[in-house]
Amino acid sequence: MKSWLKAALMLCFVMTTLPTITDGQTPAADLVVINANVHTLDAQRPTAAAIAVYGRRIRAVGATEEMRQFIGAGTRVVDAQGALVVPGFNDAHVHFLDGGFHLASVSLRDANSPAEFAERIRQFAAKLPKGRWLTGGDWDHERWPGAPLPTKELIDKFTPDNPVFVNRLDGHEALANSLALKLAGVTRATIDPPGGLIVRDAQGEPTGILKDAAMSFVYAKIPAPSLDELLEAARAATNYAASLGVTSVQDMSAGADVAVYQLLARRGELKTRVYAVRSIVSWEVLKRAGVLRAFGNDLVRIGGLKGFADGSLGSTTALFFEPYNDAPNNRGLLNEEMQPEPVMLERVKGADAVGLQVMIHAIGDAANDKILSIYEQVEREDGPRDRRFRIEHAQHLRPQDIPRFARAHVIASMQPYHAIDDGRWAEKRIGYERAKTTYAFRSLLDSGATLAFGTDWYVAPLNPMFGIYAAATRRTLDGRNPNGWIPEQKITVEEAVRAYTVGSAYAEFTEQEKGTITPGKLADLVILDRDIFKIDPVDIEHARVALTIMDGRVVYEAQNK
Repeated sequence: MKSWLKAALMLCFVMTTLPTITDGQTPAADLVVINANVHTLDAQRPTAAAIAVYGRRIRAVGATEEMRQFIGAGTRVVDAQGALVVPGFNDAHVHFLDGGFHLASVSLRDANSPAEFAERIRQFAAKLPKGRWLTGGDWDHERWPGAPLPTKELIDKFTPDNPVFVNRLDGHEALANSLALKLAGVTRATIDPPGGLIVRDAQGEPTGILKDAAMSFVYAKIPAPSLDELLEAARAATNYAASLGVTSVQDMSAGADVAVYQLLARRGELKTRVYAVRSIVSWEVLKRAGVLRAFGNDLVRIGGLKGFADGSLGSTTALFFEPYNDAPNNRGLLNEEMQPEPVMLERVKGADAVGLQVMIHAIGDAANDKILSIYEQVEREDGPRDRRFRIEHAQHLRPQDIPRFARAHVIASMQPYHAIDDGRWAEKRIGYERAKTTYAFRSLLDSGATLAFGTDWYVAPLNPMFGIYAAATRRTLDGRNPNGWIPEQKITVEEAVRAYTVGSAYAEFTEQEKGTITPGKLADLVILDRDIFKIDPVDIEHARVALTIMDGRVVYEAQNK
């Protein structure tokens, strides 16, 4: 169906579901925002001062005096007092339930040495009952002097009765203690699985570090959470998202957790719209069920499929054409889902043929080339149509591959916070020349590609302000690049916000429903405590959410506005 016809049909539907204003009668709105600095991101009306909401949708946008006509006895009036209002943020790449679990797990992200890492595990393990698994963590060995990987010996003496499996912040390697390795049956005789690596010491013994597919040895032994535990994690995640102005997420590891979101939605507790993405390995399950892309309602939808081409830069498992500078015998790992290589092409073609949306993780330049080639082949052989293929991360690109995104209509689903995090040490891995087209926001936009921004939470913080700050400044977390790391790849604040709203909505086929503050669209709005379009971009990281509206109702209100 042509896009103009879709828009016309949507408008007809919206107008039949909103109250009709007749001569001499103006029905009261449920909620009206007045005295605001509204940035709609809608080209037809870029700015306004007030918004009227009926039920779950925006009815009108305009001046405060115009919107006062919609205020009645039962209307909730939000006086923004001149504050900035933007569309609700749509995080295009999260691991939502995992993030909810991590909110209650040991925090290792900012541990600055192996000793501090071990001490935090000791303190956390001391509170656990015997036999309870200790997971989560999000450690970052690049913060430590010399950047050594942790070993099981660091923590074994503190955790004799608790299996431990704490992941690096990128999720592509994790540390197991000896008890966890024993339960998983990992010994010096265990063979590395395809797409995975068991790190060993000089004597050939496992150090406790497992990379990518090798992590499955331990994951298979961790008990599945109960339904109550899943609901608790989902509540924690949705409440946290609301506090940060995130009103929509695209959950890249939803799997069978869709039921959890449905339960929360039925109970009125879901404060975040969820596009629940499954593994591409299971695409035939959706095919047999007759599911198409973006199936469901505007709260919970399915029909997206995620695959993996490689690992991560931090774990030296991202796949490159040339070896790592600091590991000259290593070019990274081709993920097990790509082995043998034709299998991914077959999955993409099969999923695409039945109307499912495909999104594949690719970090290294060789991995990105392989996935772009697959997408190009599918379009060439099966003909053009509105597929909205995506590459998740699209971090390290060769210059000649950047224009391929626009030509092949491939969405670059990127997480700008990774740039200021990895930028502390990325050149140690790949050198300056390859780094020049790393997180190439500017080059991709200038080539005509669509950017959809997210965070990769729990891998990185969920706060959109950090991502906008990262995209506009590229100031690395270590403070060593005050003018920006690879500054020619900066984009404007407006472009970054658009990627977090309009771009993310387009990336999940919902641009007619959300992404801009437009009459007829869903009432997802965020009020910020400062105007991020006017302040120095270096101060954006300090911006906070004052109020979040999702589905026409206030789901978060700061206590110290």
